[in-house]
Amino acid sequence: MPLRIIREDLTKIKCDAIVNPTNVNLVPGGGIDAAVHVAAGPELFAACQRLGGLEVGQVKMTPAYNLPCKHIFHTVGPWWEGGHKNEKEKLQECYRNALLLAESLKLKSLAMPLISSGTHGYPKDLVMDVAIETIKEF
Repeated sequence: MPLRIIREDLTKIKCDAIVNPTNVNLVPGGGIDAAVHVAAGPELFAACQRLGGLEVGQVKMTPAYNLPCKHIFHTVGPWWEGGHKNEKEKLQECYRNALLLAESLKLKSLAMPLISSGTHGYPKDLVMDVAIETIKEF
């Protein structure tokens, strides 16, 4: 999978899977998570509740329902606490685990946002650096 950086609404990207940054309870929150739930439809909430929660860095999958992709990979990114509480390593886990899942499913395309850069307060430029570094290493 080649790396391509785009600025587009995640809920409108035609690909095999998207990565949805969510919370540990998989309850629709704000930002991208809320937009994904609205666009996917009410079935997504029920599917998320069957997953039994998530830990930071973990990735779980649901169908995409009304989205133009096939799957949604849900992950919980770290809260930004100044960069001294292993935030980078936890963020790397989110990206790496999404890539591993995509690889195991033999997917050809995966759209990933800047995880933790919204409500979790992680600086966007640092998230971009971590994402690119992790993807290149993968």
